Amino acid sequence: MSRRWRDGRGTLVVHGERVGVVSVPLEIAASYRARTKGLLGRNSVEGAILLSPASGVHTFRMRIPIDVAYLDRRLTVIAVRTMKPGRLGLPRFRSRHVLEAEAGVMAGWGVQAGVRVEVVVG
Repeated sequence: MSRRWRDGRGTLVVHGERVGVVSVPLEIAASYRARTKGLLGRNSVEGAILLSPASGVHTFRMRIPIDVAYLDRRLTVIAVRTMKPGRLGLPRFRSRHVLEAEAGVMAGWGVQAGVRVEVVVG
């Protein structure tokens, strides 16, 4: 299931077991330039950002702690971690995409290991 997105906006749809279906504003970073910038220099983020393709992230030069969800090629969450600024996250073997959001919000959306998400472009 190969996916190729373009930089832009969309909606992240989380099919969570505890909270049902949740829709979240999504920024898509698919180009090299957009992926390397990510959330650097921001004080907050509205919704989440999807880095694709990506298997790991860092939080050097970030101002805020973030939640990081590693997704496989079928958009199933492999793991969710909270990272403080100035950290280097280890790459995940099966990860093809990474979601980033402000620390603490992913639990409220129902994003946890085993949950599938959907990306709606437009």
